[in-house]
Amino acid sequence: MAQITLGGTPCSTIGNLPVVDSTAPAFTLSKQDLSTASLHDFAGKKVVLNIFPSIETGVCQKSVRAFHEKLNGMDGVQLLNISMDLPFAGARFCGAEGLENVTFLSAFRAPSFGADYGVTFADSKFAGLFSRSVVVINEVGQIIHTEQVVETGHEPNYEVVLGLL
Repeated sequence: MAQITLGGTPCSTIGNLPVVDSTAPAFTLSKQDLSTASLHDFAGKKVVLNIFPSIETGVCQKSVRAFHEKLNGMDGVQLLNISMDLPFAGARFCGAEGLENVTFLSAFRAPSFGADYGVTFADSKFAGLFSRSVVVINEVGQIIHTEQVVETGHEPNYEVVLGLL
């Protein structure tokens, strides 16, 4: 279990992020139109998993905007924004923000994603949601970077991710 904080209060996740240099766990998640996308769909690209509790919170919204601004249109890179939110919440946010080409994936039908990536809150008022984390996967499916943000209310380290792309 990873030890993190939520609003300064200690809490934990049900596991730990996958180890760098390991093969990324496979997943199939729901897109905004309720179709599915799997990790396999992005083979041959570097994939950035921006994992967060809910698009309905300010810091989660900031991370989506920031990663979109920094990565949108970057050749050979795919950004996937992942939470337990219903797919409609991602569509609503993007529409309200005027964001195009944003891939939101929902794990509402695949809670095993949180277990496979070790990001599900085990306790706290966010129990069952995902902790703020970033996983970068290379073109052949190997994990090259992970970050579990220690304080959930903080943003991830965008510059480290950019340095890997």
